[in-house]
Amino acid sequence: MAEFTYNPVQEVADGANVIFNTTIGCNRGLIFHRNESGIVTLRSPINGCNRFARYQCTFNGNIAVPTGGTAGAISLSLAIDGEAIQTSRAIVTPTVVDAYFNVTSTAIIDVPVGCCVMCSVENTSDQAINVQNANFTVTRVA
Repeated sequence: MAEFTYNPVQEVADGANVIFNTTIGCNRGLIFHRNESGIVTLRSPINGCNRFARYQCTFNGNIAVPTGGTAGAISLSLAIDGEAIQTSRAIVTPTVVDAYFNVTSTAIIDVPVGCCVMCSVENTSDQAINVQNANFTVTRVA
C-alpha cells in the first residue's frame, strides 16, 4: 500500500492533475511517485504464473470553485495514462465560490505482467478548481 497527500489548497487547471507532495511509499518497489508530481506509476512484477497485478486506487479530498470562477458543476476523475476513467468521475455543484465539498473516487486497475501504467487524479471540469486535503491511496489487491 502507498499513500500520497497534499493538504494545502491547490488550484488545479482544467485537464491538469492534482499534485501530491507527501509520500508513504510501497516497500516492494511496485508503486512509484516523485514528490510534487501528480503521476503515480503502477508496476506489475514478473513472478510465477500471474498475468497481471490488480490495484485499488482511491482519491478523497475537498473541492471548490476558486474565487473568480463560476459557480456550477465541477468534477475530477481518476485517470490511466492521461485518460479519465469516466466511471470514477466525482461531480458536485457548488452554488457559490469557495464552498467546499468532499468527494471520493475509486477504481480497480489491472496492470499486465511486465508493464507499467500511470495513474493520476485529473480535473475533468471545464474550469480550474481548488483541491484541499488531497489523499490518494493505492493498494495492491491481487
